[in-house]
Amino acid sequence: MSYPEPRYLDDGGEISATHRAAGHEPEIDYGSGNVAHYLATGATTGGKFGLYRWEMGPRPTGPGPHFHRSISESFYVLTGTVRIFDGTRWIDTRPGDYVHVPEGGIHGFRNESGEPASMLLHFAPGAPREGYFEGLAEFAVTGRPGEEELAKFYFRHDTFWL
Repeated sequence: MSYPEPRYLDDGGEISATHRAAGHEPEIDYGSGNVAHYLATGATTGGKFGLYRWEMGPRPTGPGPHFHRSISESFYVLTGTVRIFDGTRWIDTRPGDYVHVPEGGIHGFRNESGEPASMLLHFAPGAPREGYFEGLAEFAVTGRPGEEELAKFYFRHDTFWL
């Protein structure tokens, strides 16, 4: 392994850091106790990665087994207990636990603890996951679309269900 080719070529550094305060309102409120915070999107990282804080209410929720063809996904549990499917079994993860799933890796996650839980979701490269999250929120309000439209939605967002 070596460092990649330099992307920044000026002699001096630049002022380019971003800050998001802890109390920032979430970008999406699903109305079920679940919210999503866009910490760093693919658009803000130049496509390098996306980082989101996912907060789940006490009611059981989360996606079943699926995979992505073009992005890896990582989970870092912040609070509570999150069940993460590693392709063979569901693991009860706790604060500080980390799970990485490469492209094509079967995974899923659920909060079945009856208590709130939160985690960081990291996608690499930085695909436009916001459209996926926002589509799910819209479905919660308007109802799920028909099978054909739903299949196109999942395909467009690189999500393949098992």
